Amino acid sequence: MSELIEYQNALSQAINARQRWLEKSEIGKLKEKLRAFQTAYTSLYALLLRKGLVKEDPYKGEAKVGEIHIPEDTPFSETESMDQLTVRLSNYDNQLDFLVNFYHFNVEFFTLDRIRLVLGLIKYIDWSRLSTTSPSPTTVAVSSLINRTRGGNDSMSTNVLNGILVTLSQLTGHIMADLKVLADFNREAYKLELRNILRKTIPEDKALSVPEIKKAFAAAKTGQPFYAELAEEIIKEDYSPEGPAMRDKVLKAMGVDETKPKTAKQEVSIKPILIEGIQAISSVSSTLAAIGEKFDENETLLEHKKVGLWIKVKRVVGQMLNKEPEPTIYEVEYGDGKQGASFKEKVNFSTLREDMDKRVKNLANVSSRNTAKLETIPDDQLTGFLEKAIRDVRSLHRLLSALDEYFKNAVDKEDRNKVKGIKPELATIKSAFLKANEKFVEYSDLKEEEEQFKRLGIDSGG
Repeated sequence: MSELIEYQNALSQAINARQRWLEKSEIGKLKEKLRAFQTAYTSLYALLLRKGLVKEDPYKGEAKVGEIHIPEDTPFSETESMDQLTVRLSNYDNQLDFLVNFYHFNVEFFTLDRIRLVLGLIKYIDWSRLSTTSPSPTTVAVSSLINRTRGGNDSMSTNVLNGILVTLSQLTGHIMADLKVLADFNREAYKLELRNILRKTIPEDKALSVPEIKKAFAAAKTGQPFYAELAEEIIKEDYSPEGPAMRDKVLKAMGVDETKPKTAKQEVSIKPILIEGIQAISSVSSTLAAIGEKFDENETLLEHKKVGLWIKVKRVVGQMLNKEPEPTIYEVEYGDGKQGASFKEKVNFSTLREDMDKRVKNLANVSSRNTAKLETIPDDQLTGFLEKAIRDVRSLHRLLSALDEYFKNAVDKEDRNKVKGIKPELATIKSAFLKANEKFVEYSDLKEEEEQFKRLGIDSGG
């Protein structure tokens, strides 16, 4: 039995070391991937709403989420499709928001039951195999909506859509792999806890059975879930002829190399960091498209109120004479955050909208390229694109924010509720360019480090 005690002690050390590694390195990466997944889905959901393929859920803001609940995936008829998808996709959006913004991202919080919930949520729609023959009724319905979107003449929306689907498919694979790492750790940590309980309550020479293990666990951990399959694994690992080999396999799986030299990270290309930044900034294409549509409605509302009968007559005459229409100019105000100071700028609305549409098209084109395609582009071209995109999107964010305030203040009080606000879209864009800038800075620092090593004649690869 001393052999089992030695194994238990070795496993305890391995579990503690692995938990430190997960907390320090992996759990934060998982949260980033889940946030990117949520952003991509939110963009897709907004696109489907704009196209009228699903409706706004009137109860969306009233939903209270206390724990993840995987939306319904039962079959429904053709006539129910719009109503069912309106509720299901809205619920899915709420669940992803709760996961990213309210879950505690630490190893202890991610129990086996919660890992299963997160996995079920990520797999709710099969983004890797969107098909009308899928066993999931919701996936079938979403696939039909995607086909309808692609079947139109709006090439810009199609490009945006393709980029989003590539992102969702790739992230699904990465997130599932990360969840498996967490689940494997939790299984062994749970089995270690079971062994500690048995060591204190059951004689070492007593043959164990699952019911006996369950009874000992229930007495020590009242109300905690018991996993019979993990108790069976303990019996096999500790008492079967294959036990020693199984225990060795567990220790290897839980091992963490904490003595790796610092320069070893340079063996891995830093280009993926640059690509992460590009994918973050290009994800705003659908958000900009949504803002453009809202601003068009605001401009129509405002101009309809401002224009009198005589001006309307002049415009009709101008159109008959093929005269260029006078530009719509708005004077917006910026605050610089310093002692309440501000300055004003005149904005040509038509020019702004043309610029926005160009940016949407360009960013959607980049977003539609998968990681493998971006890997083939030279670093200097990617760096130049990312630096300019961050600068342009940050500047545009500032202008759009000012114009949002202008529209709200320019209409009459009784029409203010008709103005389409863009606060959620602005938050999405800000998050994207901050994330992109973080990756740009990280890449630049590592690149400079590489260059310094080269100047000193040192191999940065270790």
